[in-house]
Amino acid sequence: AFDKTGTLTEGRPILTDLETVGAWGADDALTLAAAMEQTSEHPIARAILDAAKEKGLSLPEVAGFKSLTGLGVRGQIDGQTILLGAARLMAQEGVDAAPLADRAQDMAAKGRSPLYLAVDGQLVALLAVADKAKPGAREMIAALKAHGLRVAMISGDAQATANAIGQELGIDDVMAEVMPKGKVEALQALRKSGGKLAFVGDGINDAPALAEADVGIAIGTGTDVAVETADVVLISGAPDAVLTALGVSRQTMRNIRQNLFWAFAYNTALIPVAAGLLYPAFGLMLSPMLAAGAMAFSSVCVLSNALRLRFMAPHHLQGKRA
Repeated sequence: AFDKTGTLTEGRPILTDLETVGAWGADDALTLAAAMEQTSEHPIARAILDAAKEKGLSLPEVAGFKSLTGLGVRGQIDGQTILLGAARLMAQEGVDAAPLADRAQDMAAKGRSPLYLAVDGQLVALLAVADKAKPGAREMIAALKAHGLRVAMISGDAQATANAIGQELGIDDVMAEVMPKGKVEALQALRKSGGKLAFVGDGINDAPALAEADVGIAIGTGTDVAVETADVVLISGAPDAVLTALGVSRQTMRNIRQNLFWAFAYNTALIPVAAGLLYPAFGLMLSPMLAAGAMAFSSVCVLSNALRLRFMAPHHLQGKRA
């Protein structure tokens, strides 16, 4: 299973849409949204702040700021209560989002993440951000499926947005609108279908899921918490690094089995000879010096076979240079 933002996508979304209600101007709405996000480190916050910076907007101070995990943010600007977040936040706070709900659905169907902005309980604007899939992500998913693996994506985005991204990448199992704390439950639901479970993520809120999975795989470009929690850390953030990890793991297990077979067969054949099995029939005895040399040769063979792993080339997706 994969986290979406920063794992399958670049993690650098951009603001694509901004629609307002009534007499509100686009710059006024963007100013409020950017002000609410100026203390956040979330990729969506950076997209909104970058858009405001491009327009040279001056951001007011925010009082009583509160981040609502998985929903959005709340705060006060000039005595007005500002809400910025998903449709779930608007529903929770009793804000009627119906005037822009259809447009939000259209944006979500294109793989964009819609956000609502409300002032004092009244809907003001709809913003949408889009995060491009990483180059090679679709090919990586196809390669994993070709290996017989089931691939799923877990996202906090709206179902329509997650479905659009899943369709773009070729992922059939899409779990959307998952709160950060719900990723563990999502993994537990996937585990019920049987088999071992690996989770690939990069964010702070991925740490519990990385710990829950049978194998937690962190993107090296992600947060320190994710890296410390994971069983495997991919130095590269490129999608084909997952395939390289899979290839190395399978080759390592194959190498271990080869070495165990060689050591078992070698000792099974030669220990009886060293013990004098052939002496009664043929009068042959294996001298201690030759026996020691044979044992050393066995160790050299096992070690040499293991060292072949050093020459494994990283997996490169079709169309990329090796």
